[in-house]
Amino acid sequence: MDSSSQAGAVYFDPYQPEISTDPYPVFRRLREETPLYYNQEHGFYAVSRFEDVERGLQDRETFISGKGAILEIIKAEAEFPPGVLIFTDPPVHTMYRQLLQRMFTPKRMLSLESKVREACVRSLDPLVGSGRFDIIEQFGGQMPMHIIGSLLGIPEQDHQKVRERVDSVMRTEVGQKMDAGDTAYIGEGFEDYIEWRARNPADDVMTELLTTEFKDETGTMRKLDRDEVLTLVNVLAGAGNETTNRFIGWMAKVLAEHPEQRRQIAENRALIPAAVEEILRFEPPAPHMSRYVARDVVVHGQTVPKGSAMMFLVGAANRDERRFENGETFNIHRPARSHLSFGYGIHTCVGAVLARLEGRTALDEFLKRFPEWDVDLENAVLSPTSTVRGWETLPVVVR
Repeated sequence: MDSSSQAGAVYFDPYQPEISTDPYPVFRRLREETPLYYNQEHGFYAVSRFEDVERGLQDRETFISGKGAILEIIKAEAEFPPGVLIFTDPPVHTMYRQLLQRMFTPKRMLSLESKVREACVRSLDPLVGSGRFDIIEQFGGQMPMHIIGSLLGIPEQDHQKVRERVDSVMRTEVGQKMDAGDTAYIGEGFEDYIEWRARNPADDVMTELLTTEFKDETGTMRKLDRDEVLTLVNVLAGAGNETTNRFIGWMAKVLAEHPEQRRQIAENRALIPAAVEEILRFEPPAPHMSRYVARDVVVHGQTVPKGSAMMFLVGAANRDERRFENGETFNIHRPARSHLSFGYGIHTCVGAVLARLEGRTALDEFLKRFPEWDVDLENAVLSPTSTVRGWETLPVVVR
């Protein structure tokens, strides 16, 4: 039975703005009342407890990614080209991931700290003395795109254009689903860059994608074909911009609402790494991830049939008090325990090291210039998307 049809029962709908604006009361009820939830209207199951989400994301035999990792795509049975890493299963996923891991090593990512800091300085210095600015448009939308664009080899003058195209793909009409049939973004718009780089190799990821030889899932040594490069560049450009952009918005909001903890961080920068992890736990940019159910599975005593769609509610799991004591409370002094904001298992975000570096550096540089601030929520706008959650506009008033 659909939980929404039971008198007084909890109802969760990822497309309802009144829920997505603040999903946490619903998430809490799901954890406690309906650990396996079914939404009849949209035809999906959902789990919300940390243990269930972690176990499910790790169970790649039951919950597969090859039919999509976004609910709308799974339900539409949409097709997409090879190279969309999050929409593949082993052995193809293993092949692509191993290739990318050679390019996104922790050592290489951490070596970018000076570039990340320079990008922060370039965005933030002009804002000093302004009194008020949009932290998304003037910081969150600039620094991450500059870093991933430079890493990939996209010309700087085109970074803004690329960001706008990526954002337009994720954006939906308020309360509406993503158009799962529109996969044109996967491989669109980067053709000229790749053709140029093929003729003019450089020290960047795009060149490496074009030239690196690897063993594919059949055991054949080869290079990526042009379509695969096109898709991977587009996926990386989107993922490299999205997480940190969203994080910066939540950083501003959450620390504005917890000024005592913000002041502690300003006075003791050694708290920054823990603060970044707590912000990620408390407000994950991707509050849910979906999978196709490849075989019948029993969850909380109920059979979820093969062919279903399962949504893993990361935002709910990250506040599960079975895992995190006082999980609904923001606490930068929380004992370290891993969260699920970068996923779990084989699909853990390949750029997590870079995203964390950007988050730490962004917070440090922001506090240097603006130790005290408020956010103007009356004039803030949440991005209308059903896949990620964050701010499209977030005015900040600095003191």
